[in-house]
Amino acid sequence: HQWGTYDQFDNLEKHTQWGIEFVEKYNKFVKERSEIEINYAKQIRNLSKKYQPKKNSREEEESKFSFCRAFFTTLNELNDYAGQHEVIAENLTSQIFVELTRYLQELKAERKTHFHDGRKAQQYIESSWKQLESCKRRFERDCKEADRAQQYFEKMDADINVTKADVEKARQQAQMRHQMASDSKGDYSSYLQKFNQEQNDHYHTIIPNIFQKLQDMEEKRIERIGACMKTFAEVDRQVLPIVGKCLDGMTTAAESIEPKTDSQQVVESYKSGFEPPSDVEFEDYGQAMKRTVSENSLSNAKEGKEKPAGKSKPKLWPFIKNKNKGSGPEDFSHLPPEQRRKKLQGKIDDLNKDIHKEMDQRDALTKMKDVYIKNPQMGDPTSVDPRLTEIAQSIEKLQAEVQKFEGWLAEVEERMPSKSDSHRRSGLYETQSNIAVSNNCAQDRESPDGSYTEEQNTETQVKEFDDDDEPLATIGTCKALYPFEGHNEGTIAVAEGELLYVIEEDKGDGWTRVRRNQDEEGYVPTSYIEVNLEPNAKGAMTYI
Repeated sequence: HQWGTYDQFDNLEKHTQWGIEFVEKYNKFVKERSEIEINYAKQIRNLSKKYQPKKNSREEEESKFSFCRAFFTTLNELNDYAGQHEVIAENLTSQIFVELTRYLQELKAERKTHFHDGRKAQQYIESSWKQLESCKRRFERDCKEADRAQQYFEKMDADINVTKADVEKARQQAQMRHQMASDSKGDYSSYLQKFNQEQNDHYHTIIPNIFQKLQDMEEKRIERIGACMKTFAEVDRQVLPIVGKCLDGMTTAAESIEPKTDSQQVVESYKSGFEPPSDVEFEDYGQAMKRTVSENSLSNAKEGKEKPAGKSKPKLWPFIKNKNKGSGPEDFSHLPPEQRRKKLQGKIDDLNKDIHKEMDQRDALTKMKDVYIKNPQMGDPTSVDPRLTEIAQSIEKLQAEVQKFEGWLAEVEERMPSKSDSHRRSGLYETQSNIAVSNNCAQDRESPDGSYTEEQNTETQVKEFDDDDEPLATIGTCKALYPFEGHNEGTIAVAEGELLYVIEEDKGDGWTRVRRNQDEEGYVPTSYIEVNLEPNAKGAMTYI
């Protein structure tokens, strides 16, 4: 078939359609990669947030250690790292997906136009061919008709029986048919020339132009895909410097960890300020005299601690702390000397800050009052007086508090052994077991030289377990027989069947002290648990 280009159109149509489908597939791939980056960034951000220190928590206290600070820095850098993956997702969407989506619409429209033009050209040349065929058939028919008319004329002319009029009529008919054949020949010849020109234009100009446009379209599509693939890599590469900085920040944080400094922090947090006990004196059993235990011996301290509190101890003594809101005695006498000194100094600093705030308010109100006196239209000077009186009373009260705490601080510092002392005080470990348990006065609770007493050790258990206290040793395990909600302060909630560590036995008041983990400990009813003490710890008193 001489119009074999029809097959080329079919092939090109299939190929260009496949090209468009490839662009759509690549665009879908970019979109899915972008979604992966967004989800990854979200998961990384959530991970960073999950491990961030909570406000007013133990983790905030831990920030004084270099390894904790390094971890918090790592979390912050990880959050920034997640942000870079969000940038990748955003750029993939804006620079590739959005652009390709728009380009696809243009590509489809252009392809449609080219194939429309091709079909139109094809239809025109087919129509022109049909017209040529029609001219040729007409010329062929007219030639046959002319031949028949000529033969008929010659037959009539040879017949002697035919009139002259009939012969003349046949001759004119033959001439007319020859003229028609001649005209048809002219039309056919003219249209053939016209068709050949159109066919030449069709195959050498029109169709090649359309094919060229399709080729250009295809090459642009391929070039566009190549550019997108390059952008795909560049979008990732652009964030590498910032990702590198995030990783550098993590490395710097890790290198900033200082084990020695962290160890020193532990020393500062937990040092008690006590002096070690003096040597135990020799007790001569050969002498007929009343034997006394040396005041500075550890055994005396242990005996004092192991004496049961007796019936004078309140039944629910773990909850005595309610009156002090869980912070222990106001003068911090429940703490070792060094920790007590730190707490008192911190309290004095806080009170002084409050005094400065009140003074600043007083000064501001005084200035306002002066303005009102000079400009009565701005306000009534006397309206400020009640607040000034209130502030003055507040300052006076705070100053009295400062004096009280400074007195306790001076008392502690006076009793603490100085580094220059060549004499070691032996009375630091002296205990006074004859003080009434029910007496809550701080001065009575403490022995003259600031050491612990039996009662003080008792009250130590009812305060909140401060980070500065050394944790009690484990003396056994227990299993909860029943659930206990532990709503009261000093208690701990347990679930039925839960296993916990025992750190202090029941002292006869119906309560056992247990620990869940390093941070969670408290009292539970002894009747609610099944206790298994370690053999070597059975009956041991575990006061610090």
